[in-house]
Amino acid sequence: MINISYLLSTRAGARGIIEKYGLQTKKKLGQHFLVDGFVLGKIISAANVGKDDLILEVGPGIGSMTEALAANAKHVVAVELDKTLVPVLREIFADKPVTVHHGDILKIDLPEIFAEFKSSNKIKVVANLPYYITTPVIFYLLESGLPFESITVMVQKEVAMRMAAKPGTKDFGSLTLAVQYMADVELVANVPVNCFMPRPAVDSAVVILKLLDKPRVDADKEKLFKVIHAVFGKRRKTLLNALDSAGFSGESGKNGLSELLEKEGFNPQSRGETFDLETFAKLTDILMRNPL
Repeated sequence: MINISYLLSTRAGARGIIEKYGLQTKKKLGQHFLVDGFVLGKIISAANVGKDDLILEVGPGIGSMTEALAANAKHVVAVELDKTLVPVLREIFADKPVTVHHGDILKIDLPEIFAEFKSSNKIKVVANLPYYITTPVIFYLLESGLPFESITVMVQKEVAMRMAAKPGTKDFGSLTLAVQYMADVELVANVPVNCFMPRPAVDSAVVILKLLDKPRVDADKEKLFKVIHAVFGKRRKTLLNALDSAGFSGESGKNGLSELLEKEGFNPQSRGETFDLETFAKLTDILMRNPL
């Protein structure tokens, strides 16, 4: 009999569970099970999981992370899309503080799921996200309205670098600003392919998003990101040319837009990839107050 209490985050334990239940990893669901206890420990530590915490885990797989979360948190709510894994997880964690739901995290009613935990004022997300739905899941969680304290996720390294990027770097872009609009972002650890079974094609990284009490800047969100997407949609263009291409010149034309930017202290020949969120908020305010 497999001692699942200690082996779920090892290759032997993962193979044992897979063989015992006749499981097969599904490439289309992005299934890569973490089999490195050291990395798992870093994730739990980074998320600062404590006995008062309610945890949402997205895509628990065979439960290697679920096991560690259940040992350190008050309760774990796991949402698994693969219906063949749901009964396995429920059997493995039958005597643990774990509730397993079958469903698509992008469609499931999270407020309803968490309604029974009203007494808890701390909800943390900890997950090993499938690469193909990383960005949609993160934004769904950020905009869910649930009182999340933090979101600690293992994602494709390239995506993690983009989320944690600084202005002026090659990774900095609209994804960076969209995430940092709502959270402080910290890159916790790099995770090589040999930490998973089966191995993914690229390395991963762990990133933690600590949600802000309110958006980082006081700006009309829709208009702010219209400007941001306009600038990064034409990344190689100057600020003037990018805004002109997106239609911000109006009836005054490109010359009028250039004059406005200069009057407000912006170099028309600068590039938006050097602007932080506060600068984009200022630029948005200027463009909205001065229709051309």
